[in-house]
Amino acid sequence: MVRRGLLFSVLFSTVIFSTFNAAAQDRKYINLPRPDSVKTAPFSEAVLTGDTLYLAGQIGLDPKTRKPGATPEEEAKLALDSIKRVLEAAGMTMDDLVSVQVFCSDVSLFDAFNGVYRTYFHENYPARAFIGSGKLLFDARFEVQGIAVRRHK
Repeated sequence: MVRRGLLFSVLFSTVIFSTFNAAAQDRKYINLPRPDSVKTAPFSEAVLTGDTLYLAGQIGLDPKTRKPGATPEEEAKLALDSIKRVLEAAGMTMDDLVSVQVFCSDVSLFDAFNGVYRTYFHENYPARAFIGSGKLLFDARFEVQGIAVRRHK
């Protein structure tokens, strides 16, 4: 009886360790072209492991001026467009997002952000947090990060 339990424990541990080890090795780093001002930033836009994509925070900077959008709505659109580009680079869509965190320098912009956010989804919305953050890099109003899971059809 003890031998059978020990054998089961060893086999179970081997299967679990192999699964975690394979998942740890199965990573794809998503890096889109960056402007010179952030080219050396030490992060990837996303990391894909299995069917799960972990997206780094994206802020709504105008690609030409490298400044936040002129209005909260424009900036929200720029940030969400950036998230969308990263998802597309991984072969996913906005509807694959399962969790989103929005960091906002001024929570009174909640409604302005939501007006734009709603237009990016066709089905159910992902789980989301809207977090008052204080000052963000480049004087941005919003930084959006998320987790997406590839859906199999």
